Order: sequence, then structure tokens, then C-alpha cells
Amino acid sequence: MNQNSLLSSKLALIALGGNLHSLAGTPEDTLRAALRQIVGIPSVALTGVSRFWRTPAFPEGSGPDYVNAAACLQTDSAPEALLEAFHRIEADLGRVRQGPRWQSRGIDIDLIAYGGAVLPDAETQLRWLGLPPEQQALSAPETLILPHPRMQDRGFVLFPLAEIAPNWVHPQLKRCVSELLSILPAEAREGIAPLNA
Repeated sequence: MNQNSLLSSKLALIALGGNLHSLAGTPEDTLRAALRQIVGIPSVALTGVSRFWRTPAFPEGSGPDYVNAAACLQTDSAPEALLEAFHRIEADLGRVRQGPRWQSRGIDIDLIAYGGAVLPDAETQLRWLGLPPEQQALSAPETLILPHPRMQDRGFVLFPLAEIAPNWVHPQLKRCVSELLSILPAEAREGIAPLNA
């Protein structure tokens, strides 16, 4: 990505995680391999990567602990194109998207935010923000929703993100990442720690 492109680019925030071996190896190896591939996406400049974090599987006992991280990108790609590129990387690393939501996996790359964009619109974003917990595992949006409607509830997203983008402000909630982390309930923080503290 050249200097002129950087000047007109958007900040994209992503979350990465996995708790099973992939074609690249352990979850830590897989996250490193995914980050190397992300660097190779045209029109993307990787500008920050968090430490790796260990997170208990949810629900408790449903699988091995996860390894999670977050990254900041500068890009002039559209968010939909970024998500397609991330899905290709997941597939390259052996992920097959089938079965129930939130199951164990070798790699997951989520687009969390794209600048201050609210997609597809404010009404849809608010509807997904307010989705009752019992419906979250059963319902998947048919379109890209940004910011990610569950980011404010997930310690495994907020802890790594707070290392690299603490001042990014959620355009609907009007709180920055560090504020969202500070009000995260204790049960959403439990067991989350840097991998090599």
C-alpha cells in the first residue's frame, strides 16, 4: 500500500481466534500464519497487532481454550472485500464453514469495525445490538453488520483490542474501547489472560 493510498484509507479493526489445530499447526501458529497472509492482501497495511490472549471456551467445557488476538489495518478496500479476503485465508488454513455457530475451530477472522461506519444502517445495527442472548447463537445476519454487534460483550475481543486501539469510539454506543472494557461484566472477563504473561 503506497503513501497516497494510506492517506485516503480507513482504519479496520479485526479479531482473530482459534482453539483447534489447523493446517498451520497450533492455534498460536495459525494466528501467526493468518497475520502473514493478511499482510499480503493488496491495499492493506497492518499497523498494529496485540499480544496473544488465552480465553476459556464458551460454554464452559465445550472445547480447548482459545487463543485470541486483534489487529489494526489501514485499507482502501471495501469492508465486504476485506471479509471475503479473510474467509479465503480461513479456507487456506483449513476452516470449513458449516455446523452450529460458535463451535470450536482452527481459525476465525472477524471484521470488527471499519472506521466509524455503521453498516448496513443504524436501525439494523441497533436491532442486532439488542438481540437477546438466547437468540444470538441461533441467528446469523444475512449481511455484514459493522461494528460487530457482539464486540462490546466479548472480553476476548476487547482485551486485545484495548492494547492497539483503546481510543477507537463505537459510533452507536459512543464509548471508546477502553471504556467498553472497563464496564465489561466480571463473567465476561473470567479466565482471560495474556498467553505469555
